[in-house]
Amino acid sequence: MNSEIKQIKLYDETDPLKLECGEELENVELAYTTYGKLNEDGTNAVIVCHALTGDAHVAGELHLTEELKRNIPFYSAMKDEQPGWWHGLIGKGKIIDTNKYFVISSNIIGSCYGSTGPASINPKTGNPYRMNFPQVTVRDVVKAQRRLIDKLGVKKIKTITGGSLGGMQALEWAIMYPGMVESIIPIATSVRHSALGIALNHIGRQAIMSDPNWNGGDYKSERINGLSIARQLGMVSYRTEKSFMKKFGRERFESNNLFDEKNLYQVESYLNYQGQKLINRFDPNAYIIISRVLDLHDVGRGRGSIKNVLQSIKAKALCIGIDSDILYPAYEQKDIANQIPGSEYKEIISEDGHDAFLIEFDQMEKIIKPFLQSID
Repeated sequence: MNSEIKQIKLYDETDPLKLECGEELENVELAYTTYGKLNEDGTNAVIVCHALTGDAHVAGELHLTEELKRNIPFYSAMKDEQPGWWHGLIGKGKIIDTNKYFVISSNIIGSCYGSTGPASINPKTGNPYRMNFPQVTVRDVVKAQRRLIDKLGVKKIKTITGGSLGGMQALEWAIMYPGMVESIIPIATSVRHSALGIALNHIGRQAIMSDPNWNGGDYKSERINGLSIARQLGMVSYRTEKSFMKKFGRERFESNNLFDEKNLYQVESYLNYQGQKLINRFDPNAYIIISRVLDLHDVGRGRGSIKNVLQSIKAKALCIGIDSDILYPAYEQKDIANQIPGSEYKEIISEDGHDAFLIEFDQMEKIIKPFLQSID
């Protein structure tokens, strides 16, 4: 199954996207992928939402054509024919069966994989927005997604799912557009970002903004080491002490050079590698914007108590936690499930922490399959 990145213009200067912050975005584009076919009634859609540095390439193999790399330069660092980040769950005969469902995944506004974000051209100046890009929120993201699915002819959404930031989008969809959403599957997420989550994002942003090459967002260098540090900090929160010990222990590359600072511990080398990968494939300004999207997330903002907001959700819900998640602990998922009427709670058992929703496909299939069968 191939993955084709498409781009669509959803708003223009006569019909701008009005943001929560009070500003407007003109000429808004979203990059997206679709798999399977929409039925005649427009009622078999499944929306899959990505996390912080994710993209619309959720399944299948992406062919890195010169046109794609020219239109969306941040794909240049990806391997040709690299499978999508949920390839194990989406496809013909898989748990999210593209013989049955019309699967949609879009890159969120504020990102750098083909949707309008800080690296996009500001039509008012003719230059990239960079840090003049307005601060968007999860609600703004969902509002743009709603315009996309209207353009695609979707009348009803069978389910919306995603982990982390993707789960926040699923919750907001159920709150903002209750008449369209039949069910949601939020995974390893929260109803409002915790103090710990905000603290970690603050450090990551400070690492980027303290890098002299960042230059207030008007960077010239392709290498912003602060982004590498932000990613390394994030990776520590995405995994667990047990997973790091199991994979790396205290091993170094050379056993006889104890005091040679170049003789790295294997875990140090791993974090350096992950940081370098993100430098090569992501915009530091987009990282700042989207990390703030996480921090601003609060389903109760302007709506009353979180309890009342969750109790108002009409969609059937399957809330999935991860027993070892440091960033979004399982008790948060249990609290969400306890407050959404008629919802279910299931738990992934894993040593891999928050990232388990990108790893434990066998467990996720066993959890999600009965739920999807119950709504078909």
